[in-house]
Amino acid sequence: MSAERTRVAEFRRALGLATLIDVHTHFMPKQVLDKVWAYFDAAGPLIGRPWPITYRLDEDARVATLRGFGVSAFTSMLYPHKPAMAAWLNAWSREFAARTPDCLHTATFFAEPDAAKYVREAIDAGAVVFKAHVQVGGWDPTDPLLDDVWGTLADAGVPVVAHCGSGPVPGAHTGPEPIARVLARHPRLALIVAHMGMPEYGAFLDLAARYPRVHLDTTMAFTEFVEEAAPFPPADRPRLLDAADRILWGSDFPNIPYGYADALAALTRVDLGDDWLRAVCHDNAARLFGLTPGRAPRARP
Repeated sequence: MSAERTRVAEFRRALGLATLIDVHTHFMPKQVLDKVWAYFDAAGPLIGRPWPITYRLDEDARVATLRGFGVSAFTSMLYPHKPAMAAWLNAWSREFAARTPDCLHTATFFAEPDAAKYVREAIDAGAVVFKAHVQVGGWDPTDPLLDDVWGTLADAGVPVVAHCGSGPVPGAHTGPEPIARVLARHPRLALIVAHMGMPEYGAFLDLAARYPRVHLDTTMAFTEFVEEAAPFPPADRPRLLDAADRILWGSDFPNIPYGYADALAALTRVDLGDDWLRAVCHDNAARLFGLTPGRAPRARP
C-alpha cells in the first residue's frame, strides 16, 4: 500500500495538487456492503464478468486509505435495490458524514410514494449529493413518483450522481433516452452522469453540451479493465476538452478490480494536458460543492 500511496502522491505532485476530490466512492452499512461484495464475487448478472474487489477492508481502513492517497473529500455512494430501504440508508449516511467530516454527506432514493418526502428531509439534514442507481434499482427515471424528487433536487441545486448508462450490462431503463426526458422537464437539474455514461459516451456528452448543469464522472472510464469491453471512442476525445469544466474524478473505490493509482494513470493516457487533469481531479468538484481549494504551491521556475 505504501508503494501505491507514493504513486498517487507523485501524480498529485506533478499537477501541483495538494489533494484530490473523489465524487464516486462507496460507503454503506456493513451488512449491505457485504451483500454488494458477494454479488461482485459471484459475477452477478448486473456485473457480467469476474470482478475482484481490490480494497476489501473494514470501514476505518478504507477511510484511512483514501486519506493516505490525499483525497480531501469523497462520497458515500449508497443505493437501495428495493422499496422501503432508501430512508434507512439515508439515516446511516447522515451519521457516517457526521463522524467523517471529509465525506460529502450523501443520500439516495427509490421510485416509491414517499421518495419526495425523505429526499426533502435529507436535504434539510445537510445532504449535498445524491446517488441514483437506475440499473440496480430497476426503476424508470421518468416514473411520476420521481417527478417531485427531480424537481426538489433541481430547485435546491443539489447534484445527483446517476448510474444511468447501460454499462456494464443494460438495464430495463438505462441509456440516455430516459434521463434525457427527465432533463427536458427539469433542465436545471445538476446531474452527474456516472462512468461517463458508458458505453453510450457520445450521447451523454451530447446531454452535457445541451444542459449546462450536466456533469460526467470518470469512474472506471479509460482503464484497461473497461477499455476491453467498452472503449471510449477516440473521435470523442476532443469533446472531453469541450466539457473540461464539467468532468469530475470518480474512482468507484473500494469496488474496483485494480489499484487507485492505476485509475489515475488511465486519466493521464487520455493525453489532454495538465490543466484538464487538474480540473477533473480537483477544481471542478471544488467549485461544484463549494470546497476549499486544495492546490499545492507551484514550484518557481
